[in-house]
Amino acid sequence: MSSQIHPSAVIDPSAELGADVRIDPYVVVGADTKVGDGTFLEAHCVIQANTEIGKNNHIHPHAVIGGEPQHAAFKGEKTFTRIGDNNIIRECVTIHRGTVQGVQETVIGSDCMFMAYSHVAHDCKIGDHVILANAVQLAGHVEVGRNVIISGMSAVQQFIRIGEYSFLGGASGYKLDVPPFMLAHGVRGMLFGPNLIGLKRNGFDSDACKGLKKAYKIIFRSGLTKEQSLAQVEEEIQGIPQVDRLISFIRESKNGVVPDHKQRCNGH
Repeated sequence: MSSQIHPSAVIDPSAELGADVRIDPYVVVGADTKVGDGTFLEAHCVIQANTEIGKNNHIHPHAVIGGEPQHAAFKGEKTFTRIGDNNIIRECVTIHRGTVQGVQETVIGSDCMFMAYSHVAHDCKIGDHVILANAVQLAGHVEVGRNVIISGMSAVQQFIRIGEYSFLGGASGYKLDVPPFMLAHGVRGMLFGPNLIGLKRNGFDSDACKGLKKAYKIIFRSGLTKEQSLAQVEEEIQGIPQVDRLISFIRESKNGVVPDHKQRCNGH
């Protein structure tokens, strides 16, 4: 099947289009872009310069991909947006390219869904199988691990990390890192324990879930200092990779991690 390109679409001569690409009316594809096989660009979406889009993506009307970063120091430098395969990008989503002050690129994984009006700022890195619900706002330099769900109307401050397989509730704000495998919610986001429903849906066994529950209680509800609690978890819970990952994430956090909703001032 050959590509279908509507005559009203505006495509820069330097753009590279794969096979079986469908481009609807009034689409704009900018300079030095790549659009992978089987991708569908619906009417009025805009793909701006230096954007690479993989295979079988579906970009809905009025989305703007690869726009200039909202960064006061941006002076038009050549930076990039890179998007994987099989993503769904809904109406009015905005994804901005990187900055030279950051890592020079914004990177989106594969098999993600970005619901209407969600925003991914410059230099963000989004893993595979991530869902951003309606009007989720990610500031610059945010990292989101694989299989994360962020519910609608939530906002994440710049440089924050969201660990893999976590679930963030709606209308929440995050200015601290969210550890992997956790459930978080609140106007000022706080933890409510492991994301057990999500973990089970993704095939995590009972040992992993039980280990994370026990580790959570020690780290966030024991009253121990961070290092004391992590040392106790290392001693008492061994051989569970997800617990090891939780410990390493907390130790590596430069921002500090979101507290438990019952122990907001526990020093973590």
